[in-house]
Amino acid sequence: MTGSFTRRDGVLYAEDVALPAIAEAAGTPVYVNSAGGMRRQARALLDAFAGHDVRICYAVKANHHLAVLRLFAGMGLGMDTVSGGEIARALKAGCPPERIVFAGVAKDTDEMRLGLAQGIFQFNVESIEELRRLGQVASAMGRRAPVALRVNPDVAAGGHDKISTGKKGDKFGVPIEDASAILAEAATMAGIEPVGLHCHIGSQITELAPFEAAYRRVLEAFTAIREGGVELTRVDFGGGFGVRYQEPPKFTIADYARMVLRLTSGLGASVVLEPGRFLVAEQAVLVARAIYLKETATHRFLVLDAGMNTLIRPAMYGAWHDILPVVAKDGPLVPTEVVGPICESSDFFARGRPLPRMMEGDLVAIMQAGAYGSVMASDYNSRPGPAEVMVDGERFTVITPRRAVERQYEDETVPPWLE
Repeated sequence: MTGSFTRRDGVLYAEDVALPAIAEAAGTPVYVNSAGGMRRQARALLDAFAGHDVRICYAVKANHHLAVLRLFAGMGLGMDTVSGGEIARALKAGCPPERIVFAGVAKDTDEMRLGLAQGIFQFNVESIEELRRLGQVASAMGRRAPVALRVNPDVAAGGHDKISTGKKGDKFGVPIEDASAILAEAATMAGIEPVGLHCHIGSQITELAPFEAAYRRVLEAFTAIREGGVELTRVDFGGGFGVRYQEPPKFTIADYARMVLRLTSGLGASVVLEPGRFLVAEQAVLVARAIYLKETATHRFLVLDAGMNTLIRPAMYGAWHDILPVVAKDGPLVPTEVVGPICESSDFFARGRPLPRMMEGDLVAIMQAGAYGSVMASDYNSRPGPAEVMVDGERFTVITPRRAVERQYEDETVPPWLE
């Protein structure tokens, strides 16, 4: 448990609100977000880099709810976006365009126009093809696009192969050895303003060594390119700071900040960071209700009303999430299969997890659910989507009601010849 989620008299609380009260008000499954916890994480980052030219841009893809974006925008954070839709969300949440970074491998022409028209801070460009198209679009609009070229430093990192993004063969970025030639071409384009280099080597990185290895390679290239005549002013190190799922990271954010500031000392450039998971992962839980306790001769299955359509990380990555009874239970811990209602054998949250005997109607809290949880939920099997709640001290608000089945097909049309 984190400082945002604690037990009082055997009952789990989100800040100062009991989780059973939230489940009663919002229904289950429900994501419960701690505003106070998110503020603490953001403040830790801001304080670690206080007095230095470092810009923090929240990675919107981790949790794109308007309430979350508004909270971070109100603290002065920028937004790291990967689509036109995320740009629109960031603007709607009150983030000024000059604090928005636009990343991603597949920006289309309309998305480029949106970013240019809004005057966003930076385009993180991932290929020579994208650079050329962006230059053409910007020139046609009479604009210059500020560009940081994403380089691939060929450093393997990340908590799972599917979230490691900095190796040769990954779809992201350009080979670091090609950066000089690409930026030299960029400097000749009327619609492009080359401003920096960008890298992001993966997610859920729990040691400093991969960061430092990648950053050193990027900074060597940055210095050489600038000495070659391209006036770069920014280095964007992306995000990827790990959080505690089963094991805590082996470094603190203060350790990370000291490393970044040591490497960039005297560089004469601003630094951009794009944390996502670090800010939100441990600041939300998914509360679900047991539908059945199914027992066979060999297994005990706790069947929940949440499934892989609600939280896909265990099915997709084999990800670990702590699972706790909302109301503490006595008795021995027994290996339990914690599963959902979806008609897929991969629909599970934990296998053989030691848990006390849970019964029909009991509430469980699936912890560390704030990143890539609600944002990846779907209507698969036509099950109502989860509710979302934000807690702030003693108050809470339902920020997304459960998505009724009828809403799932309200925009579907049956062809007239089938009527």
